[in-house]
Amino acid sequence: MRRLPDSELEVMKALWASGADTPRAALEDALTPFGWAGNTINTYLTRLGEKGFLSVRREGRHNLYTPLVSREDYLSFDSRAVLGRLYGGSPAAFVAALARQGLSREELDRLRGLLDRLEEETP
Repeated sequence: MRRLPDSELEVMKALWASGADTPRAALEDALTPFGWAGNTINTYLTRLGEKGFLSVRREGRHNLYTPLVSREDYLSFDSRAVLGRLYGGSPAAFVAALARQGLSREELDRLRGLLDRLEEETP
């Protein structure tokens, strides 16, 4: 798997939200806030297909797009890539960097709860 450029990631987010067999028109509607031309979106879709992130199926005169990589799998991969590149692979270094910016009480409680659940699941 490869890390996606931000523009292609936005296309994948729209596709993940729409699900399998999404027509291009639906993707264009979802991506309207970016102001991209139809040809630009088509280019991103072609690149994503070439990279193995989505499949294209022709139905009549329209293409239908289906994600081949799940959102969860990509986020897991990308998170590990960021940790490795910026924090030497250390989740603790990442959390320390966040903490220096200030975490709210609610964020700290959620993080503590997550760590407790992970500890319970670890053999």
